[in-house]
Amino acid sequence: MGLVWTDAGAMDDLRSALATRPKISWVQLPQAGVERAFQVGVVDRQRRWTSAKGAFAQPVAEHALALILAGLRQLKVRARARTWGEPAGESLFGQPVTVVGAGGIAAVLLRLLEPFGTPVTVVRRQAGSVPGAVRTLGTHRLTEALAGARAVVLTVALTPETQGLIGRAELAAMEPDGWLVNVARGGVVDTEALVEALRTGQIGGAALDVTDPEPLPARHPLWGLPNCLITPHTEDTEEMTQPLLAGRIAENVRRLAAGQDLAGLLDPDLGY
Repeated sequence: MGLVWTDAGAMDDLRSALATRPKISWVQLPQAGVERAFQVGVVDRQRRWTSAKGAFAQPVAEHALALILAGLRQLKVRARARTWGEPAGESLFGQPVTVVGAGGIAAVLLRLLEPFGTPVTVVRRQAGSVPGAVRTLGTHRLTEALAGARAVVLTVALTPETQGLIGRAELAAMEPDGWLVNVARGGVVDTEALVEALRTGQIGGAALDVTDPEPLPARHPLWGLPNCLITPHTEDTEEMTQPLLAGRIAENVRRLAAGQDLAGLLDPDLGY
């Protein structure tokens, strides 16, 4: 018996529903990032759990590319300008890009970057090459991967291991003209360290669709920085994700009936 749960914010209700239905052996969650489900301890080892991870990769990767281009082309500054100003901007063509994470978002992003001829370095937890990447490094070599990158894109799941993954040391390893793009979770980045790096010009800029805290308070210093572009977690709006989630649910129901492996399986040990 399976349960398709569609309210990402109602983990306590999910726990109650499962407590009275012990025969449920599979639970489908509606979100790609499931850190909240793990934090509240609702994910157990007695059932198979699946999420939408990978299902929303296309719109998220598309947004990541848009943020890279907006940062390099200084679109925030130009959109707010009221005078002609000085010509400025950089091209993405041929520029090195580092992608932290090797899941579905990274896979789509690498394909989107192909026309730009960008040499891409992928940082991942597990060993093994990634199609489209010129090199793949383990997370223990993260600072090495950050050096030389014109853009660093974060796509990793938020887990205890990735909380604050990008801190002062990692920002110091980036190039002075490098842009940090976060389409993962705000908690992957040390916000105070990022504010300092942006204020001092330690990095070129940051383009963020996710923040810590989220929503970002109106008076937060990130809003006032000319080299910080923020979108309000719009990489995958409900209008975009509804048909994609419906497809994931239908696929997993079909696989369940056929006795096949499910898509988007969670690993209780890894936290995603």
